[in-house]
Amino acid sequence: MLKALIVEDEYLAREELTYLIETYSNINIVAAFEDGLDAFKYLQENKIDIAFLDIQIPSIDGMLLARNIHQFAQKPHIVFTTAYKEFAVDAFELEAFDYILKPLNEQRVIGLLNKLEAAHQCQSPAPESARPKTVNLTKDNRIRVTQVDEIYYAEACEKVTNVFTTDGVFIAPYSISELMERLPEEGFFRTHRSYCINLEKIKEIIPWMNSTYMLKMCDLNEEVPVSRSNIKRFRELMQL
Repeated sequence: MLKALIVEDEYLAREELTYLIETYSNINIVAAFEDGLDAFKYLQENKIDIAFLDIQIPSIDGMLLARNIHQFAQKPHIVFTTAYKEFAVDAFELEAFDYILKPLNEQRVIGLLNKLEAAHQCQSPAPESARPKTVNLTKDNRIRVTQVDEIYYAEACEKVTNVFTTDGVFIAPYSISELMERLPEEGFFRTHRSYCINLEKIKEIIPWMNSTYMLKMCDLNEEVPVSRSNIKRFRELMQL
């Protein structure tokens, strides 16, 4: 599934774009920011497929943010959503995927979403079988070769990730996004920017605030949240 980031400081515009994406596509909005600097910090540690950028945003404007993103080794598609026509030439010099003017036109956005998903389908992702069945975790200066089906869930902790297994808590010495890239896509799900879970280890789904959920995992007392931005995909996966 395509993962998207929205950077938009106008609440109504952000909500409208979110609604259109969630209604007319299978694109997963993993994060949304009002501030360009906050978005850039997030992108330094998290991989996404699409960045929807307004241009007039605080701290770092959308054009400068796009120039920084353009330097990434693996570049997400950049889509500008703005009220300003005059930046279109600069946008396409940065190889932007599209440039949409506000107020947003629903049919125009639907067409864009279809193009994004079609472009993703044309790419050749690494086969699932290429992902290893084990991950190397550390504890007490020892490396533990861990079967992925022993993992219950993981929690981001600054620059490392705490991984909860059948034998206790271990450390993955990289970000939670990098851990997700090592785990089988069909078995693990990013419920929150700070959490991912083994879907087969869910014991109980508890309704929570703002139509979200808390998850109880088998054999563990801790609960794992499902964020609002990930709730739609979680319901699809769990057939709720």
